Amino acid sequence: MNEQIQQKTIDLARGLFLVRYNGAEDKTSPPVVRVYADRASVNNCNIITGPDVVNGTLFAPETALVVSVARPSRVIVEVTAGRVGGSTAANIKIEPLTQGQPQAQFQGQFQAPPAVQPASQPYDAFEPDPGYDRGGPSDLKLLAHVAGLGDVTVGPNTWIAGPSAPARIEGISLEWPNKPHDLNLQYAVKFARPQRGDNQFVPLGTFAGTRGRALAITGFSLEATGPSVDRYTISAETIFLGAPALRVTGNRIVVSGPSGREPLVGLKLNLEERRVQAAPLAPQQPRRAEPINPAPRVDGPRLEGRVRVFRSRQSAVKTAG
Repeated sequence: MNEQIQQKTIDLARGLFLVRYNGAEDKTSPPVVRVYADRASVNNCNIITGPDVVNGTLFAPETALVVSVARPSRVIVEVTAGRVGGSTAANIKIEPLTQGQPQAQFQGQFQAPPAVQPASQPYDAFEPDPGYDRGGPSDLKLLAHVAGLGDVTVGPNTWIAGPSAPARIEGISLEWPNKPHDLNLQYAVKFARPQRGDNQFVPLGTFAGTRGRALAITGFSLEATGPSVDRYTISAETIFLGAPALRVTGNRIVVSGPSGREPLVGLKLNLEERRVQAAPLAPQQPRRAEPINPAPRVDGPRLEGRVRVFRSRQSAVKTAG
């Protein structure tokens, strides 16, 4: 194996993606990053760079290029040392880009929207979903530091590394910009050998793990707490080296390999909002006067039930390697 060159394979869904070269271990002679389509994906994938540079090549940190994918494709990220004996450790981040959705088109003079939205137009074309300000699980983001690739960010229910491209995951961070105020999420990682911060819960937005130290995560915990915790269910799919894929659900999950020392080489997280239909109201019955009795009676059934709503949106990046 040529230690001067490292490669990782990434599966991309249809869409537009920004590939950003954030940094490198070798500051003097940073490695060169080249991005190109797999042979079977050449006709479905277009690498976009400036007109005066080598197509698909990033020569130094703080540079970027764009990948346009017409159909699900596989691209290769190749890192070549900048000098003989140099390092190939580079921080590469792949982010989906979006141009939003077109606004509804109206003819004639603008008037205030009616109290009831027309059935012929999608609801989101007029105003935000009423559940937006209290948060929805669709904008949950998972960032993982993957060995040989760097930081990779995906949305819910999308693999980082995983079945088709297992790779050591060395650090994790979760973001949820519109998290409900009455729900808290915290998570922790652990390693085969005790490290600083090992197995200690951290809040959203905090990076748990290491970068550039070749220390794979061997365990992962995620916990939801707060008054609205019963509205949500955490779902996690994990792959530890040499072990089959494992799926767990609940308000608190703790996962590791068979011996507790196997590296985590695949992770997919999802947060689902439960749907429960409210119980129908029973008709009110007239109350009858009764003599005082030491054992009080309760007239009519006791009502229970909650109404829950769910919002989702599509995510795009799936890693493999």
